[in-house]
Amino acid sequence: MDMKRLFDIFFSLAALTVFTLPMCVIAFLLRVVEHHPVFYRQERVGKNKKTFSILKFRTLENGVPTPVGKYLRMTGIDEWAQFFNVLKNDMSIVGPRALTPSDIERLKWNDEFHLVRWQLKPGISGLAQLYGGQHRKTSWFWDRYYSAHQSLAMDFCIVTASFAVNIFGKIRVRRMIFKNHKLK
Repeated sequence: MDMKRLFDIFFSLAALTVFTLPMCVIAFLLRVVEHHPVFYRQERVGKNKKTFSILKFRTLENGVPTPVGKYLRMTGIDEWAQFFNVLKNDMSIVGPRALTPSDIERLKWNDEFHLVRWQLKPGISGLAQLYGGQHRKTSWFWDRYYSAHQSLAMDFCIVTASFAVNIFGKIRVRRMIFKNHKLK
């Protein structure tokens, strides 16, 4: 077992332990207060283009964010359920965003040029997720950069920035990281 996989297992178990109580509160709010299922599953494409079912907290009702869902999406907490995907070895803590088959077609990333992206497990977080994926070329740049420069030190920095997003929100953290007040 390589160091990245050990990092993924250790970090997922630690995160699930720390977040058990908040996840129970979220589940209560989604199920009892908002009256809908707690989790949402969707087919995504992973390493070597193998499909898997990603797990997220349900944040939308009829395509519109629910009151709790709006907060979960803004902070990235809706992605905490993906620690289970990491333990199943479908995902990593850090890597390219897990795309749907329709995303891949829409982005036109189904060719030889984009094969490097499918050599890594998708991640709960990553450089493209932190930047915001504001354009397909930007996302592709960050995915390629991560693929060429990945390390445990980089993963640790990305995880730290991701937790800052959970606390302060995506927009504020992106502005701090990239020093650009026009980022969304």
